[in-house]
Amino acid sequence: MTKTAGIIGGGIGGLAAAIALHKSGWQVTVHERQTTTPAVGTALGMWPAALRALDELGVGDRVREQGVPQRAGELRRPDGRRIVAMDMDRMERRLGDRIHLISRPALLTILREAAAEVCDLRFGTAVEGPELLQDLVVAADGVFSRTREDLFGEKARYAGSTAWRGTLDFPTETFAEIWGAGVKFGVTPQEGGRTNWFASAGAPEGDFHPGAELAALHEIFGGWRDPAVARVLGAIREDGILRHDIYVTPKLPSYLSGNVVLIGDAAHAMTPDLGRGACEALIDAVSLGKDGAIGYDQDRRRTTQRLARMAGAAAWMTRQRHAVPLRNAVLRAAL
Repeated sequence: MTKTAGIIGGGIGGLAAAIALHKSGWQVTVHERQTTTPAVGTALGMWPAALRALDELGVGDRVREQGVPQRAGELRRPDGRRIVAMDMDRMERRLGDRIHLISRPALLTILREAAAEVCDLRFGTAVEGPELLQDLVVAADGVFSRTREDLFGEKARYAGSTAWRGTLDFPTETFAEIWGAGVKFGVTPQEGGRTNWFASAGAPEGDFHPGAELAALHEIFGGWRDPAVARVLGAIREDGILRHDIYVTPKLPSYLSGNVVLIGDAAHAMTPDLGRGACEALIDAVSLGKDGAIGYDQDRRRTTQRLARMAGAAAWMTRQRHAVPLRNAVLRAAL
């Protein structure tokens, strides 16, 4: 008898899980409350382990073709001076591939097209875990997962930082993060000859500035002399700014409860400082398909919770306003 799986959430983790479970013989239905794939979104860095997971799903080559390989990278001070350069050739030799940058909409489109060939995608439908009468329920419903709250009583927690991000219609070869005192600004290439930018700062939860986010960015970063920051700030428009606070998932005792398993941000949302959130959701999906729910929990929980701690430590370093030279020395040593 064919085993059935219902997936709550049609994002990166949910779609990847649908493909992976189908490959292991499951009959899969995906429920996503949104009606369409998002049309806007900034670049994600696909680390080599995530690319190998995409290969397992049969879409790795498409991601490499559409994405932009990261050929260089560096951390800089606000005046443009380098803190440390990243040796991408050495990383490729050690990890077997380069990081590839691809926008969230492009990655979702690739995964959605692949999943549509092998499972039942039901967009515009919202369900909770207990409502699904399936052999396996996969909660891929994000950092604010209702399923996690119902099972473990754990709500997402504010991480202490807020973020701005967007894309601009000009090309760049630069991959750089510029670290100031308690704040950070970043620029990366994106497919289609575009530039992806992002910024973060410590702030009270929900302290948004509707209609005035550009002014807030200029207030924080406008005095920086780094050329990439100056160019981006000069090109940003108010309606091109995405703003959100950063939340994390509390450490869970298990990613499995009965026949319900949590993956991706529902299980282990972390701060974006390592650039690994989407990557880990893809690896989760492949592990679930290969190892089953119990094996996935044993394989992935310790690893993802360790990465979440590392990301939190990196976020803490970003927020430091004092001892900046010491922090920069630690960054040089770490890279």
